[in-house]
Amino acid sequence: MKKVITYGTFDLIHNGHINILRRAKEMGDYLIVALSTDEFNKVKNKKAYYSFEDRKGILEAIKFVDLVIPETSWDQKIEDVKKYDIDVFVMGDDWKGKFDYLKEYCVVNYLPRTVGISTTKIKKDFSKSNG
Repeated sequence: MKKVITYGTFDLIHNGHINILRRAKEMGDYLIVALSTDEFNKVKNKKAYYSFEDRKGILEAIKFVDLVIPETSWDQKIEDVKKYDIDVFVMGDDWKGKFDYLKEYCVVNYLPRTVGISTTKIKKDFSKSNG
């Protein structure tokens, strides 16, 4: 079985999220999503609209996702790749080159982001229309 992993906050699920999850799943048989915890988002200076538990429940309902695990630190990626016997690591191309050190353990793929959509854009557009 070919295992794939990706990481993210996955707040305000939109078509861009679905696209990366679908494309990641197409690279293997089993997709693990490491979901940033609320505490880790604070470290990253990110504020999610939905709580970790809510975001986890939403991801678990998406047919491409086989397992959701918590992402609690920047450093856990090597541990996760080894622990879950990962074959393919997937991230959006806005992270291109940042995780090349994982190539020692698995294939690393950076996928193009869906043009015109992002959680940041949704939040900005919403605040403009309601501000």
